[in-house]
Amino acid sequence: VLVNSKPCDCDVVADCKVGEAVTLKVKLTNMSKNPVGPLTLTVMPYQDYQNGIQNYDLDEAVTFIGSNTFFIDMVKPKESSVCEGALLFLYTGDVYLNIKVQDDSTRRELPLAWFTLPGVHIRAQDTPLQAGA
Repeated sequence: VLVNSKPCDCDVVADCKVGEAVTLKVKLTNMSKNPVGPLTLTVMPYQDYQNGIQNYDLDEAVTFIGSNTFFIDMVKPKESSVCEGALLFLYTGDVYLNIKVQDDSTRRELPLAWFTLPGVHIRAQDTPLQAGA
């Protein structure tokens, strides 16, 4: 997972500015001996209140430029599929991304153990005012 062209690490917070597009790239590589697909990859932003509650109702705080859902026809063995999109933060705050993959042939969510997706934590901050503004 890349945020603004930088690799994500669950221990690192990706910083961005409110009102500036944040690019997101998710690369899925098939390490099995068989082709997989069709798949749906969905990115869902949420706020974690650190008390067991996760707020997914962020329509007024963050929006996607384009879609938050990507359809992947098939990934052959040892090959990859890349999903690219962008987010726009409308307010300051800390947001996490929940990235889910669903098998479209069975309509079931695939176990997270099949993937090594890092946790994505983005901190949106105010853009500093320019001198003379």
